[in-house]
Amino acid sequence: MDTLITGHVWVVGDSVTTDAMYPAFAMKLPVPEAARHIFYELRPGWTDQVQAGDIVVAGRNFGLGSSRPVAALFRELGIAALIAEEFNSLFLRNCINHGLPALTVPGATKAFTDGDTARLDFAEGWAENTRSGTRLDGGALPPLVLDILANGGILPKLAREGYIPAPAAARGH
Repeated sequence: MDTLITGHVWVVGDSVTTDAMYPAFAMKLPVPEAARHIFYELRPGWTDQVQAGDIVVAGRNFGLGSSRPVAALFRELGIAALIAEEFNSLFLRNCINHGLPALTVPGATKAFTDGDTARLDFAEGWAENTRSGTRLDGGALPPLVLDILANGGILPKLAREGYIPAPAAARGH
């Protein structure tokens, strides 16, 4: 698995809650449609601008609040990775479980602005702004987390290892 990612940056601030990322009305929608409502009030129209391979950079307490499955929506939109100065621990775990790389990088919101390009290596634990050349060290993801990401998330990993049945789509049904 390639742990080096390069993508267009979108910056959000501190204490962005899962409720702000995934509004209640969208929770009754199918995932592809619900994904069109990420940051519905925080950044209206954002999902019309975001492209596969983009990276979200956030401040402190990113993913605070309820345990809404936002990581699945980010994956649906093609977000390649999340960088935050600090993640809510439950949100961080949900990202990893859904196979979405999430890297803690102190100072990230000061180093990036919308439209920058970020390069990051989540195995080594760094992020770089290719425009300014600023490189920040973060926490490298542990081998077990890298293995979960390489398998596309915790459920695909457990299925591949025989701990749970493979999803029907993977079995050809």
